[in-house]
Parts: sequence; C-alpha cells; structure tokens
Amino acid sequence: LFPNKITTEQESMVLVKRLLAVSVSCITYMRGLFPESSYGTRYLDDLCLKILREDKSCLGSLQIVKWIQGCFHALERHYVSFLWSFLYLHKTVTELYQFKFKYEKEVPQMDISSIQMNFVNGACSEDAKQASRLLIRKLYLLMQNLGPLPNDITLTMKLLYYSDVTPKDYQPPGFKEDGSSGDLLFDGDPVNLRVGSVSTGFHLMKVRVTTEKKRMGTVESNLIRKNGPTEISHQGLDCDEEEEEGNIKINCLNLAFSQEEVKGPKKKRKVSEPEEPLLEGRK
Repeated sequence: LFPNKITTEQESMVLVKRLLAVSVSCITYMRGLFPESSYGTRYLDDLCLKILREDKSCLGSLQIVKWIQGCFHALERHYVSFLWSFLYLHKTVTELYQFKFKYEKEVPQMDISSIQMNFVNGACSEDAKQASRLLIRKLYLLMQNLGPLPNDITLTMKLLYYSDVTPKDYQPPGFKEDGSSGDLLFDGDPVNLRVGSVSTGFHLMKVRVTTEKKRMGTVESNLIRKNGPTEISHQGLDCDEEEEEGNIKINCLNLAFSQEEVKGPKKKRKVSEPEEPLLEGRK
C-alpha cells in the first residue's frame, strides 16, 4: 500500500497521495456516503481498508475521485497548502476534515558518521511508514466512534494555496475559483480533533477533524485539542504550528489570507471549489 522506501521526493509524493486517497476513502465509507460498489478492498497489516474507485453506477463517487486527482495536480506543483473536505446541511458545516500540506525546501542530507544512515533533516522511511499506519488506524478508530450524521447531508471540498508560489489563474482539474463569501458556519458545538501527522523529510501532512460535540461518543480524550469545544484553530495555515492558534470566533471558519509577509489590509486567500456540486448525497 505504501512505498517500501522513501529516499526521493517522488517516493515521498507517492506516499502522500496514497495517504490522502486512503483517508478520504475512509471518511466517505465510514460516514456512509456511497454504496459498497464504490469501494475496492486493500489491507494494511490486519486492517481492512475500503478505497474509493471509479464506480460508473455512482456519479457522486466518480466526482470525489476526480476531486482527489485535482488535489494531486496541485500537490505535485507544491501549490496546495490545505484541503478541506466537509459535510454540510442547509449551508452550514456539520463535519470538517482538514488536510494540511508542507513542502521541505531542502533535500534531507545523509549523516555519513551514523551507522544507521538516518536522515538528519527528515524521518527515515520506516518512521514515515509507521506514522502512516498509525494515522490511518486512528482515523478509522475515530470514524467508528463518532455518532451518526444528520440525514440529507452532502460533501464538498475546498483547496487553499501557498500564494507566493501559486499562479493567480491556476485551477487544478475539476476545480474553479471559490465563489463563497469566505466564511463557513459550523452547525452546533464544534470539537477539534488531532488525528495525526506524517513527515518524510520531503513532505509533511497533518490531519484534523472537527465534529459536533454530541457526536463524540467514546472518542478517546487524547485526540481532543486543548482548546476544547469552544474554539477552532486558525485556518490560514502558511505559518508554523505554534502560530496556528487563531482568534476565530466560535462556529465560524474564516478563509482570510494570513501570510506573515503581507503588509497592510489582509487579502482574501486563494481558494478553489469543485466545478460541480456533488451529484449524489448519502446512500
């Protein structure tokens, strides 16, 4: 499922793409969005994974596959900083899945004096693979323990970019310029959950889930961020982890541009949305 070794940027990109595809597949399967026929089966050790495939009998799953491929296009060019996949009902968000991406500017160097030949500036292959397994297991565990969703929900995605490298007119296949006002309203009392992160030395991917407090069920408390259910962390993530704590008001996710190098009034961050809404909702 994952590359045996991660010693080049290309191998790292394969890992990140597969992690993203498996994660989105897990979310859509465990939250009951598409029929069984829309998924193939793969195994990660003893864990049975359901992976989205191009199911011509389900137009909705075909669209999600196309959206994931569009995100791959932006990932390969080091443009995308965030993928937001969220479920919404009556124009309010009811569950949000955040995928954050960072790209290392310098290639990891070998420490020749080390017998193990570990990367000095990045995780070794085995560490990255182990972190990937752990992330997928925690995501499955979380999805299994979350309470049911409302009826008639639908799913969409938004891509946020690193504006200093992304051409103004760039849009990945299947996406267009976001036409929303910039704010996403959350329905209910949000809880922000840390799922995990994977670093290869070439790429960093982090996954978080925001859900309604009443759906928490038996979710382990160590997944819950310290700021609890009353805040959602800053979403304009061109900054370091310690700078991510924002001042976003309860129940409001803001898409404002927030890079440190920008002077004067804040500009609206470049955001893409799917060209077409999801054709089919829950199965």
